This record gives sequence, C-alpha cells and structure tokens, in this order.
Amino acid sequence: MKHSKQTAKSSKKMKFSNRQELDENHNNSLVECFHQKRLSCSDSVIEFPYKKKRVRILTENQCEVREDCQGPVVYWMYRDQRVQDNWAFLYAQRLALKLELPLCVCFCLLPKYIHTTLRHYKFMLTGLEEVSEECEDLNVSFHLLKGPAHQSLVEFLKDVDAATVVCDFSPLRLPLQWLEEIKEVLPTTIPFIQIDAHNVVPVWFASQKQEYAARTIRNKINSQLEEYLTEFPPLIRHKYPNRKPSTKVNWKSVYNTLKCLKTVDEVASVKPGYKNACHQLLEFCQNRLKLFHDKRNDPNIDALSGLSPWFNFGQISIQRCILEIKTYEHKFKDSVAAFCEEAIVRRELADNFCFYNQNYDNFQGLQDWSRKTLNEHRKDERSPCYSLEEFEQARTHDDLWNSAQLQLMREGKMHGFLRMYWAKKILEWSKSPEDALEFSLLLNDRYSLDGTDPNGYVGCMWSIGGIHDQGWAERKIFGKIRYMNYQGCKRKFDVTAFVARYGGVAHIKK
Repeated sequence: MKHSKQTAKSSKKMKFSNRQELDENHNNSLVECFHQKRLSCSDSVIEFPYKKKRVRILTENQCEVREDCQGPVVYWMYRDQRVQDNWAFLYAQRLALKLELPLCVCFCLLPKYIHTTLRHYKFMLTGLEEVSEECEDLNVSFHLLKGPAHQSLVEFLKDVDAATVVCDFSPLRLPLQWLEEIKEVLPTTIPFIQIDAHNVVPVWFASQKQEYAARTIRNKINSQLEEYLTEFPPLIRHKYPNRKPSTKVNWKSVYNTLKCLKTVDEVASVKPGYKNACHQLLEFCQNRLKLFHDKRNDPNIDALSGLSPWFNFGQISIQRCILEIKTYEHKFKDSVAAFCEEAIVRRELADNFCFYNQNYDNFQGLQDWSRKTLNEHRKDERSPCYSLEEFEQARTHDDLWNSAQLQLMREGKMHGFLRMYWAKKILEWSKSPEDALEFSLLLNDRYSLDGTDPNGYVGCMWSIGGIHDQGWAERKIFGKIRYMNYQGCKRKFDVTAFVARYGGVAHIKK
C-alpha cells in the first residue's frame, strides 16, 4: 500500500515535471522564433531604418552629445520593462553604438505607487529580474535605483558622467511630473530624449488633440500602420563595456523596502516576465484566437488573450503580439481584425485621452454633456447605497456583481464585459458620481494586474461618465449615460454558470 502511494506521488511529480518541460519548450520555441525574425530584419539597430518620428527631445537647450564624453548612454526604463522589441532601448543602443560608448539601464523603484499592492510589485520585480539577467548577457549594465527619479536617477547620471538619457513614454500624470522634476535638476550638458515604445503609432503622431471616440481616431491610426507596424531589429550584445558594473540586486530583500498594501498578494497562475508572456501569446493564438470574434463578450468562455498584465508592465511588446497574431489572418480573419481593433485603436485611444486630459480619472475630465446629465440626477435616490468596504468585500444584493468582484480579487483580472457592468452598478449604488469613480478606480488599481493603466482609467470613465460614448435614453441616476442591468447580462451569457463558478452570494442590506 505504501509502495503504491509512493508510486502515485512519483507519477504525479513526473507529470508535473513533463508539463513544466512542455511549457518551457513552448516558451522557448516562440522566443527563438521571434529572435530569428529580428535577425532576418536586420543585424542590429545601426543598420535598421529607425523612424525618428518616435523620438522627442525633452531638453530645449541641449540635443547634442558632448564630443569629449566617455560616459554611457543611459536608458531609464519605467513603462516598458523588457529588453527586446523595445523602441526606447533600441534607440539608446543605436546612439551608444554610433558614439562608441557604453550602454546601461536604470529602473527607479518607489516603495509605494498610487494603489499598487504586493501583487503588482511581485509581478513587476520578477519581470525586472529577468530583464537584469538578459542585460548582463548583452554586456549592458542594469541598475535598480531606490527613490524618485529626480533624485536617484539624476545622481546616477552625474556619477557616471552620462552622455545622454533616453526614457519611455507614459501619458499619466505622475510619470509626466517625473519628467518635469528631472528637467529642473538635470545638468544642461545631458540631452534628455523620450521614445513612445508602448504604442504602435506614437501618441503625439496618432493625433494632436483629445479624440472624441474610437471612430474619430481609427483612420488616423490605421492610415499610419504601414509605416509603423514593422518588424523589430535585435538588441545585440553591446561592444563597449561599462566602467561601472551592474548593481548586484538582492531581489528578495527588495520586498522589505516596500510600503505598499501587502495583504493583496500574487496570483500564482499568472507568471510574470517576457518568456511567460510568450507562452500566453502562443496559447492564445493556438487555442483561443479562433473564438475571439464571436465569443469574447461571454465571461464563461475562455476566448480572451489574457495578455493585459504583461502589456501593462511592458513585459512584452504589443506590437510584437500584433505581428504574431496577424500571421493567423488567413485562418481567423475576423478574430484577428477584432483583436487589432482592441489592441491598437482602443488602447491608443486610451493613451490619447490620458495624454490630452489631465483630469482623466475624475469627474472634471468628463465631457460637458455627461457632467450635465449626471449633475441633473445627482439628487436621485440611491437604494441600495453601498460603502467602499461593502463593495470591496463583495457584499451587495447582486450575486453577479459579487462574483465579478471575487474574480477580480482572486485572479487579478475581471472579464471585460463584466467590468462594464461592475462599474455601472457602482455608479447606481454609490452616493455620487465622484464616489463611483473613486471606488471603481481604487478597486481596479488595487486588485487588477492591469490596474493604474490608461485602459483602466478610460474603462471606468466610459462606464460611469460616458467617455468615448454618446447619450442614451434618460433614466434615474444614470441620466443619459448608457445603462446595463442584470436581465441584459442574462440575455448575453449564462449568469447562473458564472455565479456558480465564483460563488457570489446575494447579501441583503439591513
């Protein structure tokens, strides 16, 4: 009997080992496939016709590197946390190779960032550890700096006598504020350059104004895809070594410096890093892409890519994923088109909104018509009316809403269709539109692995404030904001099955 138990355990371990080995082989196959595609495109970024439209010079008085400078070109990484398929990193290497200078990467770690939790930090730091190892293999030094960039980064730039600094692009307020703070203290001898490595079409070329809706930006973006949606050159082993070696990082001890909320822990099933992102992409293409066009709005069917956590942290290039998915166009034409609409047009619309609207996360950022209609219904009775704590604990009278909240808490994600319903019900059951926006954004940022991202902000602003939407039939509380209800969800998918899966229970408010 004892022998049979041991045999069963041994068999179970072997199956797990085989499964793990199979996953690694899948990851490696796609990683190697992408590597070969880069090599077939160009030997290095030096030979590649790099599009200068991706580049913005942030320092008005200094755009040329000093002739006598021997210090490195520094890439300050923050939004796009990957090595390959990264236009900012590639541009930094292009400069370094042309100037025959070393190349290094810096990441400035903050102990706390908005509503991010231990869940987000673990995902990010594990990915950065992979980045640091890949940098070492490429003779590029990696430095994890502690504290705000205008202090830690600028001190580092002075210490290494940096030739220039290249950074990512983010449309959000805090990263834009970091740029201004750096410019105030950056030595005038160091050019400061920004690259939009996140979007296919750089946000400042996609449109020069805040767009009203997807229909007003779609053609502006699609008409430029032939120019921008290209293969990437490889980031190669760098010729010129750094005088200052990589900082040795004790990744485990880094967690002791964090001041984030630590009760929201990692989602074990969502593995961070570029290689795991490649595995997720491969599984989507092979198993779920065929369902995407027809079934993506059914929360009971696994038809989505699930790539948003890796997109959010920049651990895989959105452009790389689109290039790969488009290779399936001959098999799943409608699904590929639908995915490109969401991954390119809708994502870049979200960046556009946040870049051109400083109030992208509050009531003042709504359009005039939506503020007016919500103000006209501000005094409408809310019954029931829930607190933030009741929402967070999934203690509403609606078992579907509670199940969606439980999915968010457990899995670090919520199905896109349900996220609309979830946010609209927060509007219906909160004291004010301002509370609804605050609660929905906080809960999304706290639990979702794609939180604190333009898509999350725009998703909540669309649901609660009608951003990128139009006025609908007027009703209580919502005014002319688009309405969703439980019965409508029942017509779309099997609500009972979803509730059974996550176990949401209706709670009667006393």
